[in-house]
This record gives sequence, C-alpha cells and structure tokens, in this order.
Amino acid sequence: MAITLVNPSGLPEIGAYRQVSVATGSKLVFVAGQVAWDAAGATVGEGDLAAQVEQAYVNVGTALAAVGGTFDDVAKLTVYVVDWTPEKMPAFLEGVDRAATRLGTTPGAPGTLVGVAALDVPEHLVEVEATAVLDA
Repeated sequence: MAITLVNPSGLPEIGAYRQVSVATGSKLVFVAGQVAWDAAGATVGEGDLAAQVEQAYVNVGTALAAVGGTFDDVAKLTVYVVDWTPEKMPAFLEGVDRAATRLGTTPGAPGTLVGVAALDVPEHLVEVEATAVLDA
C-alpha cells in the first residue's frame, strides 16, 4: 500500500481522519471535485446533506476504482460544504459513514472541510476532491 496514515503525538486525534499521510507510491491521482450526481447526471438527495455527502464520496470511490485505486490510496481529501455550520457535522458524518459502508472502507486520510457560499448548481450542498497515490 502506498499510503500510511499517522496521528503524531502532540496533535489531537480526530475520529474522522488522521493528521498526516505518508505516500511512498509513484503514481499520483487527482480526482476532480465530485458532487451528488448519479451516473446519469441527476442530483441525488436534493436538500439532504447526508445523502449528498454519501453520493459524493461514492463518486470519488468510483473514480478511484477506474484507475485501480480505493480510498485506502487517498493521501488528502478536500470537502466543500455550502453554508457550513458546526450543527451540520452530524449529517456530514452520517453521509461519510453511509459511504464507507457502501464502499467497504473507512475514509481516514487527512482532510480539510471548507465552508463555501455556493457550488456549481444551487441544489449541490457538498463537493469532495481527492488526491491519491498508487503503487505503479
């Protein structure tokens, strides 16, 4: 495996992710921001943050699988959430948990969550982009 996830001593442990990832592979994969579109381009879970998070993570998983990767190969995630407030965290984590169940893995790479005013279309509540490292 090309990615090792670490929680260094002296930094807080965050349940949803690790603070550091160490990449030893040689093939970088950059996944464009994924939103809650199904394969036909229809929005999944309009108005439902958990459903949209689930679909966006599953879409990242689909993109990774297409190039021979999985969430175990993710070195860094960036998540953009429309009108973010801390009260949205339970719905966000529910979506991540549901995606993890569907994907058969637990996303744990370092991540950054950014609150934004809007995304590409009004019904999208979340966008997830990933950087992964694969063994060549």
